Amino acid sequence: MNSSIKHVFFDLDHTLWDFDKNSALTFEKIFKLHNVNADVNTFLSVYEPINLTYWKLYREEKVSKSALRYGRLKDAFDAISMHVDDSTINQLSDAYIEYLSTFNHLFDGTFETLDYLKKKYTLHIITNGFEEAQEKKMATSNIRHYFETVTNSEMVGVKKPNPKIFNFALNLANAKASESIMIGDSLEADIEGAHNIGMKTIHFDYKNQSDSIKYNRVTELKTLFNHL
Repeated sequence: MNSSIKHVFFDLDHTLWDFDKNSALTFEKIFKLHNVNADVNTFLSVYEPINLTYWKLYREEKVSKSALRYGRLKDAFDAISMHVDDSTINQLSDAYIEYLSTFNHLFDGTFETLDYLKKKYTLHIITNGFEEAQEKKMATSNIRHYFETVTNSEMVGVKKPNPKIFNFALNLANAKASESIMIGDSLEADIEGAHNIGMKTIHFDYKNQSDSIKYNRVTELKTLFNHL
C-alpha cells in the first residue's frame, strides 16, 4: 500500500485524541462545579450513545451545533430520570466545551506512531469537531506540530462523509486522492467518505467491534507500522 502514499490524513476525536476518557473527566469536573448530583458513570452510559446519535444528525445537517450541545445533555438527563433546568443545561453545555480541551489523553502509541509516520509522509487532520475546540485539543496534547494542515467542517460548511470536505482537505494539502490515505474511527464518516473520492483508507476500530472485511482495519495505532 505504502509505495504510492505521500499524504496521511487522520481524524482527531476517537482516533488520536481519546475522546471517551477526556469527556468522562470533563463531566466529572463540570458536575462538581455546577453542583449536579449525578453519578458520572451512570450518566455516561446513556450519554455516549445519545451523543453519537446527535453527531450523526449533525453530519446529516439535521440539527444545528446549538441543538446538538443542548439536546445531548437534556436527553441524557431525561434518560436517567433526573430533572435539570434549562439554565443549568446551557451552563453545562458551555462548561463542557470550555474544559474538554484542557484534558490531553491520547490513545496508546500516538506519539510513537506520529513520529514514525512523520519521517515518511506529510500528515494532516480532517475533523468534524468544532473549530474552536480542535486546535486547543491538539495544542494541549502536544500533537499540533505533526500536521501540515488541519481541515474542519466549519471551514468547509459541510461535514464528513460529504466529499466536499475531503476535496477541500486535499486541495489545502496540495495532495491527490490517489496518493493519500485516511485513518479514522467512523466507517461512515471517515472510511466510506474517503473511499468514495478515491483515497485509500484504514479503519481505526479501537473498540474492536466491526465485522466489515471491505476495508483495512487496525485496533491499535502502532499496528499502522505494518500498513505504512
